[in-house]
Amino acid sequence: MDILELMKRRHSVRQYKTDRIEDEKRAELDSLCREINEKSGMSIRIVYDEPVCFDSPMAHYGKFTGCRNYIDVIGPKGADLDEKAGYYGEQLVLKAQELGLNTCWAALTHGKSAAKPGPGEKSSIIIALGYGQHRGLPRKSRPVSEVSNMTDNSPEWFRRGMEAVMLAPTAVNQQHFRVNLAEDGSVSIRSTGGICSKIDLGIVKWHFEAVTGVKAL
Repeated sequence: MDILELMKRRHSVRQYKTDRIEDEKRAELDSLCREINEKSGMSIRIVYDEPVCFDSPMAHYGKFTGCRNYIDVIGPKGADLDEKAGYYGEQLVLKAQELGLNTCWAALTHGKSAAKPGPGEKSSIIIALGYGQHRGLPRKSRPVSEVSNMTDNSPEWFRRGMEAVMLAPTAVNQQHFRVNLAEDGSVSIRSTGGICSKIDLGIVKWHFEAVTGVKAL
């Protein structure tokens, strides 16, 4: 399936069935996870059949139910960890969508993960994973003009990239970022603040790059 179509179909889901994720789907997710960790230096872990993390007061406050699987986005401590977490975590999110699974980024609305960061490592964020009780709903989006310098004269590849950017999940749907296309054809994407802003920035950069093949600065 086209990557942009996956982005369009993927919505956050907090209510899950207890259906087990099949072995063949686990194998595909685990394979991509290993590939990402090898090339990025991250230590992302996928935890299956573990109901405790999302059975906590914070998870209940966040309206999570039935979640028994999750992705713990772990990596080396550092200023770039959260951006890398968003950039690489979203790749697993879209792979899950391709496999017919549902996901939700969960910054604080969960309990203790069964995954253990190694020395010098830290968990940036956890992503709920599984078969949703529903497929989620599209969210409202800000006008493209508020978050970029796109115009009617912008090249088609940039317009397509911005379509992907506007589909990127961000914390509380804040969309606090700015995308600019320079005269030399380079693209810069910057955060404009907000909670989980660096994670959001990584997700947005991956959406743009995955669709256009252009790496944003």
